[in-house]
Amino acid sequence: MKEQTIKNIVDTHLEKWMVIGLNKLPGQIEAEMADANHNKSEEWRIWFPIDSKATDTEIEDFETLIGYRLPNDYKTFLKHKHFYNLHISEASFFEHPVNSWQASLIENIFNGYPKEFLIDKGFVPFADWSDWGLLCFDTSKNKQNHNYPIVLWDHEMADKVEDRYNDFYDLMIKADEEDKNSRSQ
Repeated sequence: MKEQTIKNIVDTHLEKWMVIGLNKLPGQIEAEMADANHNKSEEWRIWFPIDSKATDTEIEDFETLIGYRLPNDYKTFLKHKHFYNLHISEASFFEHPVNSWQASLIENIFNGYPKEFLIDKGFVPFADWSDWGLLCFDTSKNKQNHNYPIVLWDHEMADKVEDRYNDFYDLMIKADEEDKNSRSQ
């Protein structure tokens, strides 16, 4: 049930992105995700989400690289779709392109903001939160089942985090609801 709910939320928001025509980026798009009919001379390229090819072994390798196990709900997320942009409410999830998803996430985790404020303290970032900061797994809590709470790390006050969501599933449910509420007003 939880797995399907996460997948449905992701699909809904990726579809919304495509319907309003914002599935374009400047530069290279991986071939499997690119619009085959797009004019290659144009700077902005159309991309499409595709079914994820991330395997359990690749995710385990990724966990080894970052030094932390990931929540099962986030693994469901990683194994569902590849995308370049996914926005749900104020959360902008780090891109998840088909052939370079690990490298893309590693770049954001280790080379985005100074790692001594994040990964070195057990905060594993996975999404931007508006222009405020980063959503991170707080690996200091719920270590036994890796179902970490989500904190908001403020890029203006690097030593401060705010408890935000109980876990990844809670984030998905509440962000989806926040998005729906903001559109109905």
